[in-house]
Amino acid sequence: MPTLYHCQDARSFRALWALEELGAPYELKLLPFPPRVRSPEYLEINPLGTIPFFVDGQTKMTESSAILQYLAARHGGPLNVPNDDSDYGAWLNWLYLGEATLTFPQTLVLRYTRLEPKERRNPQVAEDYAKWFAARLRAVDRALETRDYLVAGRFTAADISVGYALLLASTLGLSERFSPAVAAYWARLQDREGFWRAKAAQAAEGTPEWQV
Repeated sequence: MPTLYHCQDARSFRALWALEELGAPYELKLLPFPPRVRSPEYLEINPLGTIPFFVDGQTKMTESSAILQYLAARHGGPLNVPNDDSDYGAWLNWLYLGEATLTFPQTLVLRYTRLEPKERRNPQVAEDYAKWFAARLRAVDRALETRDYLVAGRFTAADISVGYALLLASTLGLSERFSPAVAAYWARLQDREGFWRAKAAQAAEGTPEWQV
């Protein structure tokens, strides 16, 4: 059975959400955040100490967007866009844009508002990267002008990738920067049964300190 090492609402939520959308069996290993500090034994499993860590037989993966692509291709179904589909390239682009373009700047907001010791926090750096995130979010706004989901006329793994970035933004207080179209899209994603099953699956951990 595949195993997902996960911290509540961390990047690994992408993989957890996908597994619940697919109805695929998996084992969930909940860890406190950050695991490399609060669960040092985890370094023996994943020397990087990062989340997610996904194991499926001999396959071991640490990148959340790549895990989404792996699960979609492996299981097929609605999360996947096949490589002969005209939207395949756009699907791949959104999969990786959700992490590299939308989540990355938010990690700097998180670091300099919540994770660093108080004397090292930097509101100016946090605000600069919040603006960066909001500027990049315009691509999502434009894509939603004529559709409910990003590609293929339906919900796919691309929406999970970008949806996680919106989840993180909401946690960091950046959702006020969403356009009406993005806010409506985020509401649609939160209404999905797979999203709420994923939320329920991680609930045993309680609220992470970085969200308090």
